[in-house]
Amino acid sequence: MAEMKWLGWVVLVGSLGASNVMATEEAKYTVVLKEYNFELRQYESHVLAETTVDGDLEDAGNKAFKQLFKYISGNNKSRQTIEMTTPVIQESLGEKIAMTAPVSQQRKEGKWVVSFMMPSSYSLETLPRPKDPSIVLRQVPARYIASIRYSGFWNEKGYRQNLDKLNAWVEKKNLSAVGGPIWARYNAPYVPWFFRRNEILVPVKRLPKFE
Repeated sequence: MAEMKWLGWVVLVGSLGASNVMATEEAKYTVVLKEYNFELRQYESHVLAETTVDGDLEDAGNKAFKQLFKYISGNNKSRQTIEMTTPVIQESLGEKIAMTAPVSQQRKEGKWVVSFMMPSSYSLETLPRPKDPSIVLRQVPARYIASIRYSGFWNEKGYRQNLDKLNAWVEKKNLSAVGGPIWARYNAPYVPWFFRRNEILVPVKRLPKFE
């Protein structure tokens, strides 16, 4: 069922005239540490366009994608088209990670925040204002992020399994989580599951005994 809903994204993109749903720009970061499919990254500051929606973990991204895609396709006060970037992230507001306290996707009181990263050529001041009042533009400061990368379908089972692995690695590396988990997707829905890049990201701070 989830895969069928993803197919709607392809139809939506085609109907709005996009020639390529694969993004050309990715959120900028420096890899501080890499072990297998885990990384500690230092992300640069960037701007997000985000919206909050109801629904379960898998449905929320599909619902919010349509609103955000309309914004970058010209549904803004300047009628500008904005290039799509990666990843699409989803966060569950207020969710605590298993260790102590967190596509990008976050949940709060049954709600999820889904975001598109804006191209680096824009600042918060120069981005066109959304016509849709549910879409908010937000500056994210530079920060450290612990990540795990995995392939496969975009579903809750894979998310939970890999979040557990990431939590264990964060604890092993003497890192301290300072935010909720972020679920990040990098590929269009027609990409075969074994080629897809999915990630879970957890904001952390480095401790003096970091290894």
